[in-house]
Amino acid sequence: MSKSYRRPVAPAVLAVLAALAACAGIASAAPHTAPESDWPAYNRTLAGDRYSPLAAITTANVGRLALRCEYTLPEVVAFQTGPLVVHGTMYFTTFEGSYAIDAASCKEKWSRHAKSAGPPGLAVNRGFAYLDGRLYRGTADAHVIALDAADGRLLWDRALPVQGRGISIPMAPIAADGRVYVGNAGGDTVGVTGHVFALDARDGHLLWRFDVVPAHGRARATWTNRRLPISGGAFWTSFTLDQAKGVLYVPAGNPAPDFDTLDRTGEDLYADSVIALDAATGRLLGYHQLVKRDSHDWDVDSAPTLATTRAGRRIIASANKDGLLSILDRSTVGRSAPTARDRAPIIPLLSQSPTTTRENANTPLSRDHAVHFCPGMGGGVEWNGAAFSPRTDSLFVGAVDLCARVQLVRKLVVPPLGAVWYGSTGSMAEIVDPAAAARGWLTAFDAENGRMRWRFKAPHPILAGVTPTGGDLVFAADVGGDVFALDQRNGLILWQTSTGQSIGGGLVVYRARGHELLGVAAGMRSFAWPGSASTSRILVYGLR
Repeated sequence: MSKSYRRPVAPAVLAVLAALAACAGIASAAPHTAPESDWPAYNRTLAGDRYSPLAAITTANVGRLALRCEYTLPEVVAFQTGPLVVHGTMYFTTFEGSYAIDAASCKEKWSRHAKSAGPPGLAVNRGFAYLDGRLYRGTADAHVIALDAADGRLLWDRALPVQGRGISIPMAPIAADGRVYVGNAGGDTVGVTGHVFALDARDGHLLWRFDVVPAHGRARATWTNRRLPISGGAFWTSFTLDQAKGVLYVPAGNPAPDFDTLDRTGEDLYADSVIALDAATGRLLGYHQLVKRDSHDWDVDSAPTLATTRAGRRIIASANKDGLLSILDRSTVGRSAPTARDRAPIIPLLSQSPTTTRENANTPLSRDHAVHFCPGMGGGVEWNGAAFSPRTDSLFVGAVDLCARVQLVRKLVVPPLGAVWYGSTGSMAEIVDPAAAARGWLTAFDAENGRMRWRFKAPHPILAGVTPTGGDLVFAADVGGDVFALDQRNGLILWQTSTGQSIGGGLVVYRARGHELLGVAAGMRSFAWPGSASTSRILVYGLR
């Protein structure tokens, strides 16, 4: 209908049009809002802001927080899940397990385990998506499954149409408007590239697929060295959705071999980029490659955070392994239509601010000697990105301060398909600086211009989800097992507790049985990270 057409539409016609739109899976102009009591998506909202508007726990009473209940898993795992809370039930995942517990008492409602034939890799799964009484998750063998949220019953199981050894799905999907959005991991392995999939939420059939490395065109031509198998640009963290505009934002990982830009010489589009896609069709709308000619394994790896500042600026906040918070202008996305599937406008960059130590960030790597650089492959921001609080117009970023020392192999040899491919001498453990040297940062930035407002230095890396609330608090945790509550406005620590178990999962604030509660996924046992765990647990705190 033309925008200049003003004649009123009959209510019956509107009803028919709405029904047709629903059947076709068209996004509503009025997106669903998350109930303030719940935490229904990995980053709470589809926009990924991680902000809870609950305000019963405040700067004045947070010191009264105490442990209310705990659930101990029957397994000790690399516990990096982002728990969901919907209507008083908490849902979370492990590599092979799916769980539901009472969000107020921690009593188990159901659990389900399924062995996977896929590659173990880091043996992680970061969580569910939830939509209309169903839960959706990925598996290590590149399947997506749907479970009944009431009892954990399997509703459908779909293998993604992607082939290659080393492919898995550790990311938490998101779901909206009848669609489940998910991507495959494995980009550090030979011959694997990243793809975004939209599946029908009812039965899992494929609606569309977007290839990070297109089959042809300008972007494909940027992978210049034909001697090397094209590898990289995969996904291991969650996505975000501008539901009102119908735009899906995805963070694509690094190209492989991770370090060797002496042989891998091109731009490698669209690896290391924030990519904007039409949520209904998968059409490319825009992108920004934040890490160019990546020789440091600096994936664009955390879910882009969508926010609108007090001044009305619509931004994308992307905090990644490069140790930078990049703020992009979201208002430009979708204004001009691409002329072809692989030609799209570059999303403008507004500012970049360091989130951790950066050293030798632009120093080329060498085959003759090791180069020490920061952040290293385990530094910067990992699977949990920036959080946004409208209370203070602030972005909060937890980060890892850990460097690496890398020397390229004398002659690059292509390993077999599916093998991990760094292009460097030494193992991952030998490349990264000693774990004892690792520290963490929690930094508050002005969302309008990226300027630092305050910074808290943690004794251990911060990998866990950062959560601001309507009570002027921001919650964070480190791999030493400490949970912190800080004042959003000045960064002062107002409450702290030790769990004794390394923390790398989500921190979620919700209301259950009339009480505002803090849920923590604690107990991360992983060879890739400092800290230790003898148990994996969900811990729930409330006011005394």
